[in-house]
Amino acid sequence: MTFLLSTRSRSKLQRVDEDLVNTVKTAIGITTVDFGVICGLRTQEEQKALVAKGASKTFKSKHLEGKAVDLMAYIKGRACWELNVYDEIAEAMKLAAIDTGTSIRWGAAWNIPDITLWESSMEDAMNHYIDERRNQGRRPFIDGPHFELSV
Repeated sequence: MTFLLSTRSRSKLQRVDEDLVNTVKTAIGITTVDFGVICGLRTQEEQKALVAKGASKTFKSKHLEGKAVDLMAYIKGRACWELNVYDEIAEAMKLAAIDTGTSIRWGAAWNIPDITLWESSMEDAMNHYIDERRNQGRRPFIDGPHFELSV
């Protein structure tokens, strides 16, 4: 089944970097899991609120520059936060980024600057990140819906 971006999702891509927009538009056509865009460009105030509630860790988010998007998975038309579903979206984003020639970082594998160069599955990429953080004695910050340009 081929999915399409809704009008709302397309509106969330306004003022987002063209390479990232093209990657998202390519990914929706090849994904096995439906998704929508829930966030593109953010204001400073929105970012401060997200940091305050722990949903973000930085005041230097690429969302502030239009160089990041958050994608929401939909299973049978309902929003889904199950992490394994985001592995599938990440696979589509990886393939789309290869197709568009765009370097992408995924928020569940922060240690991989460009997922297009990762030779295994996105699930393996996430597990690699988790293992690396734990080996450092640090807690991983998993943000499965987040994709940003590697620049």
